[in-house]
Amino acid sequence: MKDSLKPGLIVDLKYKVPESKTVPYLFPDIPEGQVMPKVFATGFLVGLFEFSCIKALNPHLDWPKEQTVGIGMNLTHTAATPEGMTISVKGKLEKMEGRKLTFSLEAYDDVEKISEATHDRFVINAEKFNAAIDSKKAKVKS
Repeated sequence: MKDSLKPGLIVDLKYKVPESKTVPYLFPDIPEGQVMPKVFATGFLVGLFEFSCIKALNPHLDWPKEQTVGIGMNLTHTAATPEGMTISVKGKLEKMEGRKLTFSLEAYDDVEKISEATHDRFVINAEKFNAAIDSKKAKVKS
């Protein structure tokens, strides 16, 4: 982590919602999802919050050797956003506890606030992390 990584870091990202990020596309192999409304899926909102933080953090890390992984998310998703609208994610790094980072986040579509969240991330060494994943996969190979 670079010295520039400090609480107060701003998260700011805009994302135009394509049809492929609506509820029927979240798990296309589950039939019930195919009859759900074509609105931005909460599952994709979680990912958008994660990648908004990643993009804000990377200039302050030894990227790609250092990366961050999500370890917690607490959010409300209070308004539906149809495809074609733009979502604006705004947020701030609230605190750092060693390699644990805590963000406060909000999302707005073209009309209204759609979500609030707190999100925790952890700074990892990518090589060590990937080696641990490879070891885990090897335990179940037959």
